[in-house]
Amino acid sequence: MTILNVKGLTKTYNSGSRSLTVLHEVSFSVADGESLAIVGPSGSGKTTLLGLCAGLDTPSCGTIELCGADVGSLTEDERAALRNRHVGFVFQTFQLIPTLTALENVMVPAELRGDSGARARAEDLLSQVGLADRLTHYPAQLSGGEQQRVGLARAFTNRPTILFADEPTGNLDTDTGDVIQRLIMDLNRSAGTTLVMVTHDHGLADRADRILHLRAGEFVSRARPVSTPV
Repeated sequence: MTILNVKGLTKTYNSGSRSLTVLHEVSFSVADGESLAIVGPSGSGKTTLLGLCAGLDTPSCGTIELCGADVGSLTEDERAALRNRHVGFVFQTFQLIPTLTALENVMVPAELRGDSGARARAEDLLSQVGLADRLTHYPAQLSGGEQQRVGLARAFTNRPTILFADEPTGNLDTDTGDVIQRLIMDLNRSAGTTLVMVTHDHGLADRADRILHLRAGEFVSRARPVSTPV
C-alpha cells in the first residue's frame, strides 16, 4: 500500500519580476511502513519538499497523495484535519511549548483529539525514550537531547500513519545524535509507521530502507544503504 505518492512536484517562488524554482518535477512514492531518507546539500529543496508532502504548503504544479487523499484538492482546514489524523512531525528546533512540562507537551496532540487516555499514552512514550524521571521538567530544564526525546514522544502520541522528520539530529552533538537515531528507528519500527526524513546526518540516512539524493531541486540518485545499523 502506498502512503505517499508525489508526481511532477514543482515549487516556484516569485519576487517581483524574478522567480526561483526550488523543486522541479520531483516524483517518488513511499510504501506503508517504509523508511525514506532525503539527503542533499543546503538549499537543494529538502525542507521545502517535506513541507509540501505534509500539506503545510501548496506546490506550483504536480500532485501529492497522502494517506489516500489528494492534498491539492483539500481546503486548508481539510489539510489540517488530515495531518491531525495521520501525520506526526519531528523538528530540528524541537518546538516544545516552554510553559508546559515534558508530560504536558507530549499530551497536547492527544488532548486536542479528545483522547481520554492521553496521560497514560504520554507517560508510556516518555518512558520508552528514557525520560520517565523527567515528566514534570520544563523544556528549559532539559538538555537538547532530552528536548528532542520529548519531541519524538510527542510525534508518536496520536499513532501517526506517517512521520515527517526535518533534520532531527541537526542541533545535537554526535553522541546525542546517535541516541536519537536509534530512538527514531526503534519507535518507528515498533509502531509500524511510515517515515520520511530530511537529514544531513549520513549515519541516520544509512538506517533508512531507501535514500533519495536531492540536488538543485531534482533527484540525482536513488539508493538503498549497503547495510542498516542496528
